[in-house]
Amino acid sequence: MGLGQSSKSPVIDDTEEVNFDHFQILRAIGKGSFGKVCIVQKRDTKKMYAMKYMNKLKCVERNEVRNVFKEMKIMQNLEHPFLVNFWYSFQDEEDMFMVVDLLLGGDLRYHLQQNVHFSESTVKMYVCEIALALHYLRNKRIIHRDIKPDNILLDEHGHTHLTDFNIAAVVKDDLQATSIAGTKPYMAPELFLPFEGTHPGYSFAVDWWSLGITAYELLRGQRPYVMRSKTPANEILQAFHNVNVSYPATWSTEIKSLMEKLLHINVEERLSSLSELRDLEYLSDMNWDAILAKQIPPGFLPNTRRLNCDPTFELEEMILETKPLHKKKKRLARKTRENGSNSSPQTGRLQQRLDKVQRDFIVFNREKLSSAEEDEEGNDISAKEKYDNTEDGQNNNTEPAAYVSG
Repeated sequence: MGLGQSSKSPVIDDTEEVNFDHFQILRAIGKGSFGKVCIVQKRDTKKMYAMKYMNKLKCVERNEVRNVFKEMKIMQNLEHPFLVNFWYSFQDEEDMFMVVDLLLGGDLRYHLQQNVHFSESTVKMYVCEIALALHYLRNKRIIHRDIKPDNILLDEHGHTHLTDFNIAAVVKDDLQATSIAGTKPYMAPELFLPFEGTHPGYSFAVDWWSLGITAYELLRGQRPYVMRSKTPANEILQAFHNVNVSYPATWSTEIKSLMEKLLHINVEERLSSLSELRDLEYLSDMNWDAILAKQIPPGFLPNTRRLNCDPTFELEEMILETKPLHKKKKRLARKTRENGSNSSPQTGRLQQRLDKVQRDFIVFNREKLSSAEEDEEGNDISAKEKYDNTEDGQNNNTEPAAYVSG
């Protein structure tokens, strides 16, 4: 069962911008507050991706357009082995689309709900992989602000990939973020400080606290602090100071020590950088280059014979959704016949906001961008060789330039 469209491939012009017709919709795999996710296959390359689509009208009504655009802008400039990387964005009159890496291993929340018991060695590897992603984001001046099991996806080999930059913050050098965002049970203590005058602000250390909460939950099946989304900030602050985190006797001394360092209430004493993590005796045996190259399996291998997500997503899309994605083409064609070239207009102010979304939307194509960069790099090399040959008569007197990744 799936959301498959006709298998007949449309003729694709290489100069044409990527759009909805370039993908075959296979099945729904997830949903958020205003967006849904499905598996797609690009018709020309046959590559598989995850496609997130967000209804424009709902985004406008919920004032979420700014966050969607911000996430796209952030993700355009990111590419890392332990992130869910961004490939394409496009729009039609109903929806905005983001096409990203497809990770078929499911998110860590799903596996917790399936009562998976993660070993200490597996969680240790997860911490290392996410730490490398956080180090990369720090170099890009990005605070993720929503690290939790729901936002960590596994590939088919069990490696972690951080996703969802919807509430990420980009900070300038030596400046801190001040707006409060995140998921309460994973938010660091400094985010709950009272707003007396100017909020003191926070920085990259909040992500390391969230990583600590996540690692604890993966190991124990529950979080170290009991709090709900509606728990008042003052009660949460009291809990941080009054509740002693419980560590099971079966845990090694080393993993307890790591948790204590990640979950230190005092920001100045919290472990909050890759260099500090690498200096720990507990991680002295880790080959960081091999980890970055995904040469070391984490230990937990997702079941690749099934889709690691809730199957009700697909049923909801097919049965309950009023505007199902797999019927989009027929629906838009019918609207065009009924209303001419334009869809039925919304009233006044709302239509103006929808028009602005249409105008301001950011079209992105990493495939085309990468190809252009390779061509440009090739042209630069050719020009340099031509210059060197002209100057020296040969090209054997220059040292190759060092390449620094990321």
